[in-house]
Amino acid sequence: MKKEKIAVFWFRRDLRLHDNAGLYYALKSGLPVLPLFIFDKTILDQLDNKEDQRVTFIYQAISGLKKELQNLGSDIAVHYGSPADVWKDLLEQYDIAEVFTNHDYEPYASERDGEIKSLLQKQDIVFRTYKDQVIFEKQEVLTGQNTVYTVFTPYSKAWKAKCNTFFLSSYPNEKYFSGFLKTKTTSLLTYKEIGFVETKPEFPADHVKSELIENYDETRNYPAIHGTTRLGIHLRFGTVSIRDLARTALEKSDTWLNELIWRDFYHQILWNFPHVGKGKAFRPAYDNIRWRNNENEFALWCQGKTGYPLVDAGMHELNETGFMHNRVRMVTASFLTKHLLIDWRWGEAYFAEKLLDYDLAANNGGWQWAAGSGTDAAPYFRIFNPTAQAEKFDPKGVYIKKWVPELNSLNYPAPIVDHKFARERCLKVYKEALNND
Repeated sequence: MKKEKIAVFWFRRDLRLHDNAGLYYALKSGLPVLPLFIFDKTILDQLDNKEDQRVTFIYQAISGLKKELQNLGSDIAVHYGSPADVWKDLLEQYDIAEVFTNHDYEPYASERDGEIKSLLQKQDIVFRTYKDQVIFEKQEVLTGQNTVYTVFTPYSKAWKAKCNTFFLSSYPNEKYFSGFLKTKTTSLLTYKEIGFVETKPEFPADHVKSELIENYDETRNYPAIHGTTRLGIHLRFGTVSIRDLARTALEKSDTWLNELIWRDFYHQILWNFPHVGKGKAFRPAYDNIRWRNNENEFALWCQGKTGYPLVDAGMHELNETGFMHNRVRMVTASFLTKHLLIDWRWGEAYFAEKLLDYDLAANNGGWQWAAGSGTDAAPYFRIFNPTAQAEKFDPKGVYIKKWVPELNSLNYPAPIVDHKFARERCLKVYKEALNND
């Protein structure tokens, strides 16, 4: 019996039916669309913590998608394994005419997609990918000389000049929901089958109140206040639409819009300068820095035992919740790289392991910004004073008291290093590295 020709939509960083670019084009193809998600063994095998909350978040998002699709008379095929192996099985099971998905800009994702595209092309199957997780990508925003922007401020000005309703319009996916493949309901893989244990975290909501956005400029720098959106994990896994958020930001807060533009900026940096995603400094001269890389001091930083209350509070918050306030991220990262002269890649890897909203482009961009090796126009002289930062952004010590209750006890350590000494040492080491380039 001849199989029905179908299209497949492959979910990755876009776990929603609403305003999903690749899914829109799949549903408009005229072919019945089979939704697909692959728990990628290559990625999951790298996670040592088998209670990783991000896996629970993905699992819950897939479970939600499954219910939505079942209400539409369809379902989502969920597989565990290496993508190439899964696709080989799917090609035997279905008569696939076209495959649709959305762009992913990370080095591993590019290699994976190249492999799958090649596999499909051998079977004369078209592999179509679309822009979905950013407003502008790759080389859509260029200088007057048609070069890539490497400094944020001029990039953001060009971004805003180019942006209009066309780029911010949502895809009307709901109109085409009848295009999903009608199929019988199947059970979802268990956590055990993908090698993980379910956790019971409290994930942030996928929406924010208008007042928070309207007051964002005044509240975002104060970690004791719930003044940021905490949408990072939803943006990372695409459970919210970047176009919806950008429209809201344009209407209510230019400061928050800038935060969304930073995401685009770092994604286009990762795409155009892929070496940054492979452990190299954006500015090659900074790979000459002679890091101290003291393992004991790194362990104390990880544990929040540096003797600098704001740094320690941030690390305790990260270790206990998987979240750290953005202002505090800058201070902790600066402290590790500048005060302790520990390679930014060590800190980047630790954040990658702990952050619920970990995103390679943003995490790498933030760490290189802190270390001075990234895209900032005036890099290495900026050395945050953690005590001054605490006085300015946590003046009543509310945040610090919450996360460092042992502060005024005998259990609290003395500062791991003197600020003035550390600052002078850092400037000397950086200067030597850059002068020898």
